[in-house]
Amino acid sequence: MQQRPLGRSGLAVSRLALGTMTWGRDTDADDAAAQLRSFLDAGGNLLDTADVYSDGDAESVLGSLLGTLAPRDDLLIATKAGLRPGSSRRRDGSRGHLLRTLDGSLRRLGTDHIDLWQVHGYDPDTPLEETLAALDYAVSSGRVRYVGVSNFSGWQTARAATWQAAFPGRAPVVAAQMEYSLLERGIEREVLPACADLGLGVLPWSPLGRGVLTGKYRHGRPADSRAASPHFERFVAGYLEPRCSSIVEAVATAAGGLGVSPLEVALAWVRDRPGVTAPIIGARTVGQLLGALQVEQMTLPAEIARALDDVSSGPIGYPERDG
Repeated sequence: MQQRPLGRSGLAVSRLALGTMTWGRDTDADDAAAQLRSFLDAGGNLLDTADVYSDGDAESVLGSLLGTLAPRDDLLIATKAGLRPGSSRRRDGSRGHLLRTLDGSLRRLGTDHIDLWQVHGYDPDTPLEETLAALDYAVSSGRVRYVGVSNFSGWQTARAATWQAAFPGRAPVVAAQMEYSLLERGIEREVLPACADLGLGVLPWSPLGRGVLTGKYRHGRPADSRAASPHFERFVAGYLEPRCSSIVEAVATAAGGLGVSPLEVALAWVRDRPGVTAPIIGARTVGQLLGALQVEQMTLPAEIARALDDVSSGPIGYPERDG
């Protein structure tokens, strides 16, 4: 698998990342091991998780596999902190919460460092300087190698990256993890330009439109799909509407013409967008992952990429539109 630099950092990552959101819940330890083995065999090295995935079990499952399938130094572990599901304070970027969460992640992962530690969402109740100071401390203490942000708006991303770059010795923000797919292109208005200007690599989560772009929902909701799962039903439901269905049909038509799967078309489109470093594949089963890994062999013809751009683009008005 090809590798790309993560923003302007010296970190080289595989151009696909393996997500673990379902591990420990809808994906058991045996299938997680099979996924990791297949991903490593394909040349992947970037593994994405979070302290809140499956209430911490995703990190625990990943931790149980570290060192058994590949040397720890051959893997790049990215995790996130800053969310408090079920709490009245949904996002907590305070120094105390972040550093306490980091200790928990290190313990569950069974490692002494995180390669990429990301703030999982912007916390309006904590001064951003406090949040960023916690990232600095995590790096200076040796527990974290690189830092990033996730689900920040354009101005929040720009403010965080600019603040860190303004003072010598601070840990630079090198990555932004954002939802990005043919069904969700909102980051193109401000986040992508900010990342390009400030040297951040973009890690798209849900590059397959929460699974909808695979075409699996064209004729209903399969019983074993996320849309039928009590944990993820609401996560998928917003993309099962007419506008999204028309985009899915366009992807399916392109796939039929190329002799590949809709999954490959949708994933290749986002992987090769300007500014993107590595889409995160959140497969539930090893079979799904193997299908996604086939995309390494293909590049979308330019005319098909342009056609998909056209069918999936939304209106962009003032002030983002030039002119």
